[in-house]
Amino acid sequence: MTLSVVVPLYNEEEVILESYTRLKEVLEASRESYELIFVNDGSRDKTWELALGLAAKDPQLKLIGFSRNFGHQTAITAGMDLASGDAVVVIDADLQDPPAVILEMVKKWREGYDVVYGRRVKRMGETLFKKATAKAFYRGVNAMTDVDIPVDAGDFRLLDRKVVDALKSLPERNRYVRGLVSWVGFKQAAVDYVRQERFAGTTKYPLRKMLKLAGDAVTGFSYKPLKISTYLGSALAILCFLFLVFVVIQRLFFPQTIMLSGWASLTAIVLFFNGIMLMMLGIIGEYIGRIYDEAKGRPMYIVAEKVNFDN
Repeated sequence: MTLSVVVPLYNEEEVILESYTRLKEVLEASRESYELIFVNDGSRDKTWELALGLAAKDPQLKLIGFSRNFGHQTAITAGMDLASGDAVVVIDADLQDPPAVILEMVKKWREGYDVVYGRRVKRMGETLFKKATAKAFYRGVNAMTDVDIPVDAGDFRLLDRKVVDALKSLPERNRYVRGLVSWVGFKQAAVDYVRQERFAGTTKYPLRKMLKLAGDAVTGFSYKPLKISTYLGSALAILCFLFLVFVVIQRLFFPQTIMLSGWASLTAIVLFFNGIMLMMLGIIGEYIGRIYDEAKGRPMYIVAEKVNFDN
């Protein structure tokens, strides 16, 4: 049995050496044949140089270098595409997900599970705002999508080879990997762990990227936003019709009643309905934009350099 461990890297010069050391300790303790794959997602610091130095001394460390930054989910995809193991583990380099949990995942995998995902029961060293937004993210995405995606579970997981092969057959570009893993199915189980404080550096998933990831998740797995637009438009049309009936009745039977008048009320109504229409157009535009991305047929990523894959 060969175990592949995929680690996406983006400006991780402060943690790459410690991450490599801890991962090697765990993989050596597993007594399994393994390969460690670092995917450099267009880092602008010394991450790639440090990775090259490590790979020169360790043939079991394989490197993939992108031509530019393509994104975290794409880096994970590239690592899985080139991994050769019977099982593939995805873990970030920041050491918030403890490498020792990999041994528990392997144990679950040997029990017959095809997907073993890490479930965070506690998050250390994070602000209340980060915890609140993360909680809202997972539950909001799960409520909006048509696929049952486990909450409080990130990309830290083990995938059997047949699951990886199934994911490789899905060519979509705006990827939400954990959603795709749930979509392909197979027998899945969770391993609970405490998410640690980041070893060094800063998070690569600020609020802006979290919102984009949520957008990819919702548009990739649900039509609910389009349905909401339909329902909202229908409701507003009914309200407008009822208001029209009300105005006619007032005019015919209660002409002495003072109706809403003036530029302020008219402007408020116009702006409200224009805002609703623009929101609906924006939602439709998100879906059209993703259709456009798929229609172009460009590759998800471009590899500029590979190291130790000939071994």
